[in-house]
Amino acid sequence: MRFLFEEYALDTDRRELHRGADVISVAPQVFDLLDYLIRNREHVVTKDDLIKTIWDGRIVSDAALTTRLNVARSAIGDSGEEQRLIKTLPRKGFRFVGMVREANQPSDAALVSGGPVGSATPSFPIPNRPSIAVLPFVNLSSDSQQEYFADGIVEDITTALARFRGMFVIARNSSFTYKGKAVDVKQVGRELGVRYLLEGSVRKAGNRVRIAGQLIDAETGAHLWADSFDGALKDVFDLQDHVTVSVVGAIAPTLMLAEMKRAERKPTENLDAHDHYLRGLASTRLWTRDGNSQGLDHFRNAIQLDPNLAAAYTMAAWCYLRRKLHGWMDDPAAEIGEAIRLARKAVHLGQDRALPLCMGGYVLGFFERDFDEAAALIDRSLAINPNSAYAWGLGAWVRVWRGEPDLAIEHAAKAERLSPLDPSMYGIRAAAAYAHFLLHHYDVASSLAEQARHGNPNFVLGVCISAASNVFAGRIEAAQRTIARALECDPGLRLSNLKNLTPFERSEDFALFADGLSKAGLPG
Repeated sequence: MRFLFEEYALDTDRRELHRGADVISVAPQVFDLLDYLIRNREHVVTKDDLIKTIWDGRIVSDAALTTRLNVARSAIGDSGEEQRLIKTLPRKGFRFVGMVREANQPSDAALVSGGPVGSATPSFPIPNRPSIAVLPFVNLSSDSQQEYFADGIVEDITTALARFRGMFVIARNSSFTYKGKAVDVKQVGRELGVRYLLEGSVRKAGNRVRIAGQLIDAETGAHLWADSFDGALKDVFDLQDHVTVSVVGAIAPTLMLAEMKRAERKPTENLDAHDHYLRGLASTRLWTRDGNSQGLDHFRNAIQLDPNLAAAYTMAAWCYLRRKLHGWMDDPAAEIGEAIRLARKAVHLGQDRALPLCMGGYVLGFFERDFDEAAALIDRSLAINPNSAYAWGLGAWVRVWRGEPDLAIEHAAKAERLSPLDPSMYGIRAAAAYAHFLLHHYDVASSLAEQARHGNPNFVLGVCISAASNVFAGRIEAAQRTIARALECDPGLRLSNLKNLTPFERSEDFALFADGLSKAGLPG
């Protein structure tokens, strides 16, 4: 029997819990708990029922029962605060309240929220508010080098839509996984969990630009709106505004357009500076040392041309953070000082803008070890743009370092929902793994860490949390193999230099982490 709910499948024959294509590692007792709750979902299950069935009538404390329930919740993306799937009814018991579909045979086209179980891409329920993804626009310019400009247009429109609190907007990183592909709009809608898709094209010729867009109902494939906007290149931000307002007006005419914040409408009046900024984004997304350096040069040029361009300061500071995380710094002291200066400037100039606040705030928190300030800045960012997957993801790491694992799990879950196909999902899952590790949910932590390692085998924070989690989950040999492979790639990896990359505020958190890594074989 397979029980299918959201993007999960509980296979009782194989005793496996699946999330999309991934098998989630859970302890046998946790599997039995999920199985029992799902099978008895039509009524409330009492504490005595669980003790009799799962613990064979043995005496179990309330704390132990609560811990096991929280582990079960975590395994299926739920939490004690949210109780989206497993609900606690005070003084009565517990009940599985998620929508479940049963499949008797593996060939039963097992669908989870409209998508096939075992497919590489999960599917998500549609939010109960207008939801949209802006797909990559086609570059119709004769110059293929203008691709970065078309991508920048999409990023700006996505950001503008995301600032509208009445909408749910998928992050750019997930939308761009469809770049250059012929898409089935209904399938994309299911995979991203949105009702609407915006497609379009950009043609830039000399001093003129044309932006064309079409809004599609992803459930029916119907075209709801289509239009094109022509103008001078100097008016490109106004053209983007026209697209944004038209989209919102087409799908949510009863919502107050006046609520859309216009503060970020024009990131700069200097088009040359904006061009360098877009080129910098394209370079940094190569995820290479050279690409990062080229991006930093472009952001510096943008700052020289427009000293008030907050986004350029933000991304320049972020380039220095990446240099630190990847061991690319040539003069650490000077570069860290420059990163802090740039981040301070970004936060000052971007006080009402989401990106400078969240990314600049994280840079400051990481280098100055002031995660109280970082958390406050990220919270301000989310108040401005609650659809920012960047802010939720960075917030998850900040909460890990501050010793707030429950909040970290919530932040990571929101980041993943807003950007479910994000190529950098490994970072979000690694943050969730650290959070579960701090809660002593070692099986869940190791499962998430393994997913993070699969996404990026060279991500040192993912490798280390995988090893530490496996140690405390009783899989010492697996942990030792992980560390041995890590040392083959980086013979200089040591506990002492990890302290710079894992800035836990609570000494006991780092002590637990270090103990696991030491037992896994990582030298001091």
